[in-house]
Amino acid sequence: MTAALRLATAADAPAVRAIYAPYVEGTSVTFERTPPSAEEVAERIEGKLERYPWLVCERDGEVVGYAYAGPVRSRAAYRWSTESSVYVREDAKREGVAGALYSALFALLAGQGYCGVYAAVTLPNPASVAFHEATGFERIGVWEAVGFKHGAWHDVGWFRRPLGERPAEPDPPLSVAAAREHEWWDEALRTGEAELRR
Repeated sequence: MTAALRLATAADAPAVRAIYAPYVEGTSVTFERTPPSAEEVAERIEGKLERYPWLVCERDGEVVGYAYAGPVRSRAAYRWSTESSVYVREDAKREGVAGALYSALFALLAGQGYCGVYAAVTLPNPASVAFHEATGFERIGVWEAVGFKHGAWHDVGWFRRPLGERPAEPDPPLSVAAAREHEWWDEALRTGEAELRR
């Protein structure tokens, strides 16, 4: 079995959609109510890739998981903070895919100059809470009863993970294109891949 992490492309949209749709339809993990089309997913991937990594994990040529970062908020003062998400195909869970994706994603974000990553977890979700805590997040708050889906109101827990020092005068984060010119880009992907082979 071969496994690799790489930057997503629009061509991955059907596979990404196939992973994501069951979460939309059958859970409250995401507050989306209708799965996006493959075309919408392709637009999301392309829209993020200017500033943020979107990674996929391939096993034997099939995409079995993905993780990406995006803005916490749109105003300029937030630009050194990101929000992360990770999704894994049902038959690839508990095989280290999510942890490998996050390991690589966080290394890339740190290299770009982002200082912190945040994650929103619909509660209750003990498995996701445990996963985020195991990958270096700490819970920093809860938005109570903030979303309604599948006949119930849901809390959302907010988690934070530092990515590095917060400089007194930070430079703007590197674009994905600029970051890919650095040697640490490939090293970050290899670090994540090493976790897949444990």
